[in-house]
Amino acid sequence: MIKISNKAALGSVISAEDVARIMPQACKALETLEQGTGAGNDFIGWVNLPGSITQDTLSQIEEVASSLRETCEYVVTIGIGGSYLGAKAVIEALSDNFAAYKPAKTKVLFAGNNIGEDYLSDLMNLLRDRRFGIIVISKSGTTTEPAIAFRLLKELLEQQVGKKVAAQRIVAITDEHKGALRNLATEEGYKTFVIPSNVGGRFSVLTPVGLLPIAVAGFDIRKLVAGATEIEKADNQLVLLYAATRNALYRAGKKTEILVNYNPKLHYFAEWWKQLYGESEGKENKGIFTASVDFTTDLHSMGQWIQEGERTIFETVISVEKADNEVIIPFDDANLDALNYIAGKRVDEVNKMAELGTRIAHQDGGVPNLLIQIPEISEKYLGQLIYFFEKACGVSGYILGVNPFNQPGVEAYKKNMFALLKKPGYEAESQAILARIDK
Repeated sequence: MIKISNKAALGSVISAEDVARIMPQACKALETLEQGTGAGNDFIGWVNLPGSITQDTLSQIEEVASSLRETCEYVVTIGIGGSYLGAKAVIEALSDNFAAYKPAKTKVLFAGNNIGEDYLSDLMNLLRDRRFGIIVISKSGTTTEPAIAFRLLKELLEQQVGKKVAAQRIVAITDEHKGALRNLATEEGYKTFVIPSNVGGRFSVLTPVGLLPIAVAGFDIRKLVAGATEIEKADNQLVLLYAATRNALYRAGKKTEILVNYNPKLHYFAEWWKQLYGESEGKENKGIFTASVDFTTDLHSMGQWIQEGERTIFETVISVEKADNEVIIPFDDANLDALNYIAGKRVDEVNKMAELGTRIAHQDGGVPNLLIQIPEISEKYLGQLIYFFEKACGVSGYILGVNPFNQPGVEAYKKNMFALLKKPGYEAESQAILARIDK
């Protein structure tokens, strides 16, 4: 089971009493979340999701994943935000660090998460004359970034294998009843899975949105779901401790939370976490700013700022207790690199001492630390971590006093972009924004 400690967060900035004072609010927020009586309660279907996923559902996902793996060298997952970050986070965490350079039956790629022309061109050049399939993820089917990628890759696939075979290699994950993608999937005969209407994108990794790409990549989605279910069914003490502590730190002036890892496999997990909390809490001129670093790499860049920069930050460290492999540092007679003092030690032992030394240094430098420990990087513990962060996010958002399950600010850039591109229906906005540019 994952563990959490806030001992290194307590000291000159906040005390155990400060956290205790927030606990009644945290418990009330938890009750609001579980009973579905708070703002955004039409998007809390994820709260009881892990334990409700049936074996039949998992079998259907595994069957489709197996079919894609048998027929495709590459499977492109098209989606943006939560429609790709969760799957990317789990796949990267569980994969060999150099999997991209090694033979594999099927590789999972991602598109629709940017509008980079060179990115799409490079991807299409890679896929040209190769066996590939598509998982397209969108409730509406009209979100700009994934819609562009899907139109391009669908055309390429149909040119290479024809519409009939292409339809067998395209899976749509979309709304159950409505939307452009649902209509297209019905018309073309694509295999489909449903994005539950009461689950928002950033909470969707344990739905087919995340489970299908993860299964295509060859990982055990049953263990992932089982791990999440363990946290769902456990008491909520870890959730309450994390949510209450980070809010106590926020009220004490710590406005930025930096998620720290010491294993490069967790880089994209941090990207998923940043979206989860940033999009959930950043509203009404409130919210902790979410950032992340990969240590020890970033100790040689951001480490200076964290140690001695503005004291408005705190860190949440994800510590992995056991590495998958063992590498021993050899003894060298010449010792020109002066490393013989650690000869015979595992690389992971050195990494652990770097982690401990850094946590102590940053705490001494006025940076409170929360510590989250997982036994190893595996499907089970990633599932636990995912659900833990999701539930703590809902509780923390309610403590903060915002709706954690909407994202109205995201629409601002879309409105301007549509106006600049002269999308039908945006004529008035187009005239207004062009007038501003002219000035």
